[in-house]
Amino acid sequence: MRATLIYGAGDVRVEEVPDPVLREPTDALVRVLRSCICGSDLWPYGSRPATAEGDRIGHEFLGVVEDTGAEVSRFKRGDVVVAPFVYSDGTCDFCAQGLQTSCRHGGFWGAGGVDGGQGEAVRVPQADGTLVKLPVGEDSALLPSLLTLSDVFGTGHHAATTAGVGPRTTVTVIGDGAVGLCAVLAAKRLGAEQIVLMGRHKVRTDIGRDFGATDVVAERGEEGVAKVMELTGGDGTHAVLECVGLRDAIDTAYGVVRAGGRISRVGVPQYPEVPAGAPSFLRNVTLTGGVAPARAYIEELLPDVLDGKVQPGRVFDTTIGLDGVPEGYQAMADRRALKVLIAV
Repeated sequence: MRATLIYGAGDVRVEEVPDPVLREPTDALVRVLRSCICGSDLWPYGSRPATAEGDRIGHEFLGVVEDTGAEVSRFKRGDVVVAPFVYSDGTCDFCAQGLQTSCRHGGFWGAGGVDGGQGEAVRVPQADGTLVKLPVGEDSALLPSLLTLSDVFGTGHHAATTAGVGPRTTVTVIGDGAVGLCAVLAAKRLGAEQIVLMGRHKVRTDIGRDFGATDVVAERGEEGVAKVMELTGGDGTHAVLECVGLRDAIDTAYGVVRAGGRISRVGVPQYPEVPAGAPSFLRNVTLTGGVAPARAYIEELLPDVLDGKVQPGRVFDTTIGLDGVPEGYQAMADRRALKVLIAV
């Protein structure tokens, strides 16, 4: 079969790899219908040291079950399923707490001999705990929005819930990438009163307005902080959802959070420390967030996607086939694409 491998910074290739086979009785084989390129994939794309052999990549996919191991009981051939961006057994103590990202028998796609999601098929370990059946056909128009349950919509929801977003909450979302836009959508879904989106790409912030942003702040740094403070009567917002992962973004988050508020960071941090000294301590600011246990949120978010109440699939502005994946990476790196959907 064909799959995506990364060999180094700027070097992504689609090559022939061995077909996946069942290795454990808890495995399932899934033929991929849709995959995508994630903003977090751009970090290795921009910095990975060159190697003679490539590594599989991709962690968001949905597809059709083709075969199952003897101990898989929840799925059968022909089921359309979505996979969260980590696999998990669904039975350990961490999974029981809704923290599947710390599963004692789980792991990440594209690592440790496990297939990446940007390919024609995937061997899914711990299939019963990992996969979620979707009540749609292979050609459903909902596939793009359903794919966001694998990562970006769940991550935006994680940001909002850990920051305590609810009715009458004021929110600042930092970043107009796919996760930031999904965080806006999640905050609106949870009833936020005011949602300030900090982003400077109008095509993206226009989607953010459609998703529920009440205000858009294009300024950055001190000017951006001043603008948010102006919009909030000088207090800042109850919740700040940091969806970028850079030091400037977390600095801005501390600048716009209200006293007693919460900052949830879900952008993969590209910095070693946060400015959590005396000023934030004296203002009782809470720092929360972390990697989203997307599997814990799928059943909660799925009905609204199926009913069309939310359309997170709008974050996909470019669709390609598997052969177009290298160009898709470059388009996202160049900011010519918001998020690239791969129709396999």
